Amino acid sequence: MTQPPPDRPEPPPPYPQTPPPYPQTSAPPYPQAAPQYPQAAPAAPQYPTSTPPVPPVPAQHPHHIDTDRGRVFLSDKQRRTDSTAVGNLLLHVPNFLCSLFVVALVSLFFGDLGFVVVLAWLVSGALVFHRPTESALARHMLRLRHPTPQERATLEPVWREVTARAGIEGRTYELWVEDSDSLNAVAAAGHIVGVTRFAMNQLPNGELAAVMAHELGHHVGGHAWSSLLGYWYALPGRVAWRVLKACSGLMFKVSRAFGCFGVGFLVLTVGAVALATVTTFYGLPLLILAVPYALAAVGRQSELRADEHAAALGFAPMLAAVLDKMHRQEQWERAQLAARSGGRPAEESALARLLSSHPDHCTRLHRLQPYLQPPSS
Repeated sequence: MTQPPPDRPEPPPPYPQTPPPYPQTSAPPYPQAAPQYPQAAPAAPQYPTSTPPVPPVPAQHPHHIDTDRGRVFLSDKQRRTDSTAVGNLLLHVPNFLCSLFVVALVSLFFGDLGFVVVLAWLVSGALVFHRPTESALARHMLRLRHPTPQERATLEPVWREVTARAGIEGRTYELWVEDSDSLNAVAAAGHIVGVTRFAMNQLPNGELAAVMAHELGHHVGGHAWSSLLGYWYALPGRVAWRVLKACSGLMFKVSRAFGCFGVGFLVLTVGAVALATVTTFYGLPLLILAVPYALAAVGRQSELRADEHAAALGFAPMLAAVLDKMHRQEQWERAQLAARSGGRPAEESALARLLSSHPDHCTRLHRLQPYLQPPSS
């Protein structure tokens, strides 16, 4: 067999001469009937015939107030000095004169600069209205602090509502917080309003507003700055009095070593000095003995004025509730003290009531009664 040359391809296979046989099987039969469809539509899903009950909205506290206020109208007179503030200043005059005498004695040690010392002390009272000085007093004397952002979010809406009702510019004052578990608040210097952490977290916002409105009443009436000013100018006299008491106690202990003669000599000496002082100053030192009682009486009146200020703004029911809570707290503390001492709760003495700067619970509620009565038709 001869092989083709290597450079030529093989010839193609031969094409078939006849077609392939066609399949002889018949086609499938055509369906003679229509297909069976469902006779009934599927049932619709069953939906609840009634809506589920809406959970009840928790009822608001009856002393809750709405703090979403729109336009605010400010009063032309933002501050005033009422009779209690004036009386407070006048009652501090004897203390002021005694302090001036003490400062004048101290100034003698400064020679020619003594006049400057006295003048500087007289002018120092203006620091009561100095904002940085107020902040220092709030931190170090009153143990207050600035509120946190969360606390400010609680206090500021309530404070805006209080000042809006009073027509007072609320940004004039600074809000402070005292870390205390008692129900209390304070108005100090010229622009400080402080509340305790307990009052801020535990009271409904209406009762918190009543507390802050009470403190605003102290500021608006001039009670806060007049009290601090009187206290400041009485401070040198207070310090001198404490030094004299300490020296007298020491001298009395030393004189006891010499028997009755030493004690008698000390009594005569102190009596002679006291008589000379009273005679020289025309009896003015005797007025100082009555000043604490008079100042306490003026302080009680200023508290009633602040209560009336809060009640006039519409916070009388809230303030009455706060006073009840404070009264129960005082009774509980007195009972706890008696339980620790193993006796009955001690009643407040008449002298203690005379020296108290706050009226008793019944008096304050009695003064609120006109504001608690429903309006007559």
